[in-house]
Order: sequence, then C-alpha cells, then structure tokens
Amino acid sequence: MSLPDGLNARFDRLLATMQSTQRAPSVVAAVFRDGEVLWRGAVGSAELARSEPATPAHAYRIGSITKTFTAVCILQLRDAGTLALDDPLRAHIPEVPTGPTVADALSHLSGLQREPPGEVWETLEAPTREELIAGLEDAERVLQPGQAWHYSNLAFGLLGEIIARRGGGYEHELRTRVLGPLGLDATGFDPHGPRATGYYVDPYSDRATVEPELPVEGPTAAMGWLWSTVDDLARWGDFLATGHEGVLARGTLDEMARLRTMVDHVSWEVGWGLGLGLYRRGNRVFAGHGGAMPGFLAALLVDRRERTGAAVLCNTSAGADPESLALDLAAAALETLERTPEPWLADAGAPPEVAPLLGLWWSEGSELVVRWKGGRLELELPSGPPGRNLSWLTPEAEDRWRVEEGRELGEQLRVTRDEAGDPVRLYFATYPMTRAPAAFADVDEN
Repeated sequence: MSLPDGLNARFDRLLATMQSTQRAPSVVAAVFRDGEVLWRGAVGSAELARSEPATPAHAYRIGSITKTFTAVCILQLRDAGTLALDDPLRAHIPEVPTGPTVADALSHLSGLQREPPGEVWETLEAPTREELIAGLEDAERVLQPGQAWHYSNLAFGLLGEIIARRGGGYEHELRTRVLGPLGLDATGFDPHGPRATGYYVDPYSDRATVEPELPVEGPTAAMGWLWSTVDDLARWGDFLATGHEGVLARGTLDEMARLRTMVDHVSWEVGWGLGLGLYRRGNRVFAGHGGAMPGFLAALLVDRRERTGAAVLCNTSAGADPESLALDLAAAALETLERTPEPWLADAGAPPEVAPLLGLWWSEGSELVVRWKGGRLELELPSGPPGRNLSWLTPEAEDRWRVEEGRELGEQLRVTRDEAGDPVRLYFATYPMTRAPAAFADVDEN
C-alpha cells in the first residue's frame, strides 16, 4: 500500500524521538492494517559491542505479550468444551487454593500474589513445573477473587500449567495450536535468525549493561518468555482483530476484548478483558498487551474495528515506553488513512417472516427502529448515545431473537402476532414495544 506524503516521515520521526529521548539502544517498530505491514522502522543497535544495526528482522523478547498467546490457548480449550471460564482453577490443578476461576486468572482478578513464591527476579531462576506447584502452599491470596484488578504472573503460570497438561507441555501445545497454524515462524523460545541483546541503561549516565537471559522453564514460560519480531507481532495483532479458522473464531476474540474490569479507576484509560489489555485513546479502544523482561520492553496494540495497529520492540529494560509509541503510531495511521466507504449494494431484502417486523416501534416513549441490514436484524435506539444505541440479533427459534452484539447483549426479542400472523407487539428484554407511542398504563389497550 502506498502511504500518503509525509506519513512515512511522521512514523520515522516518532520512532527516532523515542529512541533518542528514552535512551534505548535500539527500537524497532511496525504499523499494520488489514493484514498488511504498512511501515517498518529500526533505529539504533541490536548489539552494542559489535555495533550491529537493529533491523525489523531481529527478534526481541516480548515479555508479557506472551500472555495473549496463553489466553488464546485457554479460549481454544473452552471452545472445544475441555474447560469452562467459570471453572475453579482448582478443578484443573488440585493444588490451587479454592476460589479463583479460569476467567479470574485471565482478567487478573484471581487475587493471587503477583509472582510465584520465591525470589525469581533476584536469582533470575524460574521455578520448575514441580516447584511452581509446590510453591502454591506458600502463595498469598492478597485479594479476594474479583475484588480488584491485580496483575498476577503466578496466575498465568497456572494457566500455562493447564495448557501443559493437555499433552506435550506448554511449548509443544503453543506451537501446535497457535504458532504453527498462523505461520509465526519467527516467534518462539529459541528463535532462528538474528536476535537483539538486552540491556539495562543507567539512569544517571549513558552506560548500558548487558542483562542475563532467563532460562525457559515449563509453564512459567506462559508468563512472558517468548521472542518475536515486529512482522510476526503484526500478524498476531491482525489475528487478534479478525480470528483465524482452525485457531480461534472472531466471536471468541470479541469476547476476549470485552471489558471485564478497569485497571485505573480515575481516568478509565486502561481496562482488561480475557487476557487482553484494553487501552483507550480518545474515542478509540486498542486491544493488546505490553511486555517486559530483563533487557527488553515491548508493546502490541490494535484497533480491532479498524484492523489497524502497531508493534514496538526495544532492547532496554528501563526508561522506555513502547506502549505510548505503539499508540502514537497507530493513531497517526488512523488519522491519515481515512477509509473510503464500501459502496451500497441492493439485495433481496428481508425474509418474508421478518419483513413485517421492520420499521418504527415505540417503548417507554422512545422510538426504536428495526431494520434488516447485511443479512442481520438490527435494532436501533436513535436517542441513545453513540456506541450504545445499536443491537444486532440472531434468530433463536420461531419469533425469538437473541442479541449477539451491541446494546442489551444476550437479551431476547420476542414477537407476538395476531390471528392473521401480523406482528402486533415486540418484547425486548421483556419491555413491550408497540407500533404507536403508549404509556405503560395504556400498553394493554394499544
């Protein structure tokens, strides 16, 4: 795709500004849209001692972006009927304390302490599978399940253990279920090709110290051990927007990106779904995750509605903010690359049993409009606020519809007809809808 004049320069400037002002040895980034990488950039050195220039082909540790891969594997198991989101973790790992569910763990609502017991970030020795389970005896429940958002690497280690118990271990399951089917060949725990060296940059001087590499250990890898490139992350970000046959359906990803809890309760800028962070920038919400490991910081964010996002990788563990750069890059693309509306096309119209439902209805003195658009039944509340005024329904039984997306999600629309078969009243979430305005007292007479 050919980019408008100035947009490449804007991307380049944003990238260079981050690398310079935030003192990262290197920053690599990509902007993607509709399954295509629009722009790639790299500034700085992937390896300082050799003065090796960073390139988009270099792999970087992506830290907790790994959790999005773990979450997709868990939702695969849910969709296959192997587990349920409201299952207690204890149902799959008997050693886990009672209380938190699979969904709690995915949304950081488990109440479990942040890290596995021990001094992982001092010794830089991840617990083995056996040590992780044995350490649960000492793990604190710092909050009650569901009480508040509290980030927990331990909880995702346990999700990794659930995945590992499916068969060949976490890494095998991840490769078989996700990485292989999506062709993410540059993503893994021991990636092929060039990889960046991780550094700690001293806050009071320009000295950069090489950070040690943490070994991969069993299900703890599910917390944040993956390496990847910006191209692979762009492909992963597009998958999070669209889904992929044989991996995870778009509807399940919609569920993952549905808000379950707020992270900050003042500005409401960051929330959480099922394994996905939700970042609000103006009127847009980006789904994704940040990542941090010794020597590395990363971010992947995508506007799922616009199928547009950005990936940022850098080889410093302090002082950089890849999430802000990813938001800036994606926002610049969205501001500049305005979409041309798809042409309207006529079709055969609504099915015969649906056509009499269309048009204007009233409930509680408010207008509601029923339409048939794109093969779906749509219900609009014109006076409702944008973003909360539309419902899309799917047929459930004769004269029964269920909201599959939008306002009043999950509620039922029921149709009642007269002896001639003409609809005389709709019941939406049990509220009666009539063809003419009516007070509650007059509904029975209408």
